[in-house]
Amino acid sequence: MNIVCVEPLGISPEHFEELKNEFASQGHSFNYYLDRKEDASTLTTRMKEADIAIISNIKLPAAVLEQCTHLRYLSVAFTGLDHIDLDYCKTHSIKVQNAAGYSTTAVSELAIGMMLDILRQITHFDGTIRQGEGRGAFLGRELRGKTVGVVGTGAIGTAVIRLLTAFGCKVLAYNRSKHADVVNLGAQYTDLDTLIRESDIVTLHVPMTAETHHLISRERLAMMKRSAILINTARGNVVDIPALAEALTSGTIAGAAVDVYEQEPPLPIDHPLLKAPHCICLPHIAYASREAFDIRADIVFDHVRNFLRN
Repeated sequence: MNIVCVEPLGISPEHFEELKNEFASQGHSFNYYLDRKEDASTLTTRMKEADIAIISNIKLPAAVLEQCTHLRYLSVAFTGLDHIDLDYCKTHSIKVQNAAGYSTTAVSELAIGMMLDILRQITHFDGTIRQGEGRGAFLGRELRGKTVGVVGTGAIGTAVIRLLTAFGCKVLAYNRSKHADVVNLGAQYTDLDTLIRESDIVTLHVPMTAETHHLISRERLAMMKRSAILINTARGNVVDIPALAEALTSGTIAGAAVDVYEQEPPLPIDHPLLKAPHCICLPHIAYASREAFDIRADIVFDHVRNFLRN
């Protein structure tokens, strides 16, 4: 089979050559690219002869897939699959498999870091000290003792809960189904609106689906405490982003830290969150740690090996 990795995935050229030799010894060809190109024309050129393709979070529409007439399997180096036309893949018998679990630690740790940053204004004061200013009258807030609402208790949400309990937080949880391990950690399941109203911090860990689109709506933002903060490391459109910018500007909520948007960064300079006060904006880095990328490579190519065996 012809195997193609359309982007570098944080893998060294030496590792790619090892993989190329491995697959060649089994009678397969393996081509890889050391640059990331997201335009449809380049993706089509790279994938059109592939039986197996490896891709991360680059948007993969039907317009590209329909040119890849040999394609039988997609090993996706990402947790979410909302960037791929899954309906086309299903109709054309293209198996799609994600890399579930590779970034659980990376995302959960960053979510906690974002909470601490806002509570203690770490990023803000890095800027002020560089301008010759001091603390002034500022007093930060501690994470210990806060009520934190965790929306989505899959692997990442559960990992966040585990860290929050170590910090001494009270944890409220919302999920479609209740998980015993979450309850055993001391978290209390409740309905979403109760979680929104009672939490000092709301952190999002749900996939992007029709049901979760704008789950955090203008109305739910209005339910939050004025002292509350919102953390989003899930998917951009889980939140009504213009409404979040307005809530920050009006003081409806105290702050937000956001790693995901309606599109992949870079963002347009007039994006509403870039002008909103008390908002930390990151360029989608929650999943991107050295350790996570090493785990991801192992998962992705183990999936390819399993597909070839089966």
